[in-house]
Amino acid sequence: MTNAYDEAYRRSLEDPDAFWAEAAAGIDWHKSWDRVLDDSKAPFTRWFTGAECNTCHNALDRHVDGGRAEQAALIYDSPVTGGTVKTYTYRQLRDEVARFAGVLKGLGVGLGDRVVIYMPMVPETVVAMLATARLGAIHSVVFGGFAANELALRIDDAKPKVIVSATCGIEVGRVIEYMPLLNGAITIARHKPEKCIILARQQAAAELHPDRDVDWAEAMAAAEPADCVPVAATDPLYILYTSGTTGEPKGVVRDNGGHMVALKWSMKNIYDVDPGDVYWAASDVGWVVGHSYIVYGPLLHGCTTILYEGKPVGTPDAGAFWRVISEHKVKVLFTAPTAFRAIKREDPDAKLIEPYDLSAFKALFLAGERTDPDTLHWAEDNLGVPVIDHWWQTETGWAIAANPIGLHAFPIKPGSPTKAMPGWDVRILDGANREMAAGDVGAICIKLPLPPSSLQTLWNADGRFRESYLDEFPGHYKTADAGYKDSDDYLYIMARTDDIINVAGHRLSTGGMEEVLADHPDVAECAVIGVADELKGQLPAGFLVLNAGVDRDHGDIVAEVVAMVRDKIGPVAAFKQAVVVDRLPKTRSGKILRGTMQKIADNEDYKTPATIDDPVVLDEIAVALERIGYAKARNA
Repeated sequence: MTNAYDEAYRRSLEDPDAFWAEAAAGIDWHKSWDRVLDDSKAPFTRWFTGAECNTCHNALDRHVDGGRAEQAALIYDSPVTGGTVKTYTYRQLRDEVARFAGVLKGLGVGLGDRVVIYMPMVPETVVAMLATARLGAIHSVVFGGFAANELALRIDDAKPKVIVSATCGIEVGRVIEYMPLLNGAITIARHKPEKCIILARQQAAAELHPDRDVDWAEAMAAAEPADCVPVAATDPLYILYTSGTTGEPKGVVRDNGGHMVALKWSMKNIYDVDPGDVYWAASDVGWVVGHSYIVYGPLLHGCTTILYEGKPVGTPDAGAFWRVISEHKVKVLFTAPTAFRAIKREDPDAKLIEPYDLSAFKALFLAGERTDPDTLHWAEDNLGVPVIDHWWQTETGWAIAANPIGLHAFPIKPGSPTKAMPGWDVRILDGANREMAAGDVGAICIKLPLPPSSLQTLWNADGRFRESYLDEFPGHYKTADAGYKDSDDYLYIMARTDDIINVAGHRLSTGGMEEVLADHPDVAECAVIGVADELKGQLPAGFLVLNAGVDRDHGDIVAEVVAMVRDKIGPVAAFKQAVVVDRLPKTRSGKILRGTMQKIADNEDYKTPATIDDPVVLDEIAVALERIGYAKARNA
């Protein structure tokens, strides 16, 4: 018997034109398309060619004109500034955006110009993104606080006419001043922006450059609101940089039309939210999750979105998420598994949930790292709502695989993000580009063409786009993730392809070992890497972060997890070494830096990644590795 998902998935692959044209009916178009799917220049496919539209109009003006003017569009919740909460209705947000678009227009920003946004998690960041889109310009958001040399790389690649920034960002217990970083980046960069617009925050003052810098408040006071500018559906909406293997960032290009259609469709069909519901993506606008599901997805669908300037723990405690859900009546939360591991570590018995009313809360979605079954079960047991792992990438813009509860809720299988979403023809391939049998681990690829909202190319780098994603598996997009499908077509993401380790000729998933370690009752989170070994090629080494309050002998815990891996995976894994650490090195978006850890273990020179949350933790990892016999690598 078929269900709504089966029918949607079939139609999306057999007749993508009809499927996505139907989805596009939820969007306002200034001019309709000539073709839905244009593959005349394959593999550079385009969606809705010939159409004209404006993303800002669809996110704001359409709702103001359609009866949602007084509904909350954006709730800013900032525990790091003493508990600031500010709500913007759709009308208020539209008016702020139109006025800031006037500021940008007055500085010469127009169709196709780039605007780099180097900002903290404040409403003005959302305003700047939408205002850029309003003018038909292209924004490139860079995570606030990125090092000057990394910001300079992005300035040189995007060549912005204007940079929008602030005097500071605020982390737990510290203020990060942005102006020294911004000034340093502009000094380093070959390309010089014409102007910088600076938002003054009371936590840090800054001296503005008289010929270059414009004060946000003064400019807004003098500006005239600007109208929406129609653009081609295939024109870029934004450039978002993701790390590249060469050290040079890759600028993922997202279009206007296909992006809107896919995100609008996903809000109901995947997340099961309706216009007027409160949706919260606990991420940062510097990452793709923030673009897709703090800003664009919820606003395109007419939801109320939460902008949270805080952390899952420490602002003030591990009950912070429950307060936000209770106070703002959040229906769906989307965050990273690492956030829940941090909460679980601090409050393993979930005592901090008890004071809060979570009756409006209906579902938790997790993405960004593999959701280990232990974290999934902890969340299910303590929240009493579906906990749904789903999988996607910066390049894809929305979920490749999920449990689409708005279409059909499938039984949850721990460790799986469930099934491929409509439009995503997921294949598991071997090195010869042949599809593999159910249960066999291989390279996860997507048969072309990619659905709407996928990356069009890399900014000014078509050749690098082909080389990075298309050449290795002809006719397919390479995700660089490894995994398998089971007999029910559930997908399992085991590791990045470079996290499959070769132990004496056996290809083993470090992700599978991590699942076993995470199942230990004392382990809050963990990582497994492959370390070079003269005899066996590679051997796995585990890193364990323990739950708060665990005071057992670390040697006993290590012995227990070693025995667990031997029991559940087998002696073939050769898992014999693990070490307890206080924390794991992560990016600001919560991804564990396994590659850097591996370089340290293999005594290879490494460079501190620009995306790291706290560089000091790499020294702690090196010391821990020395304790179990590995040499300390040099930070290059």
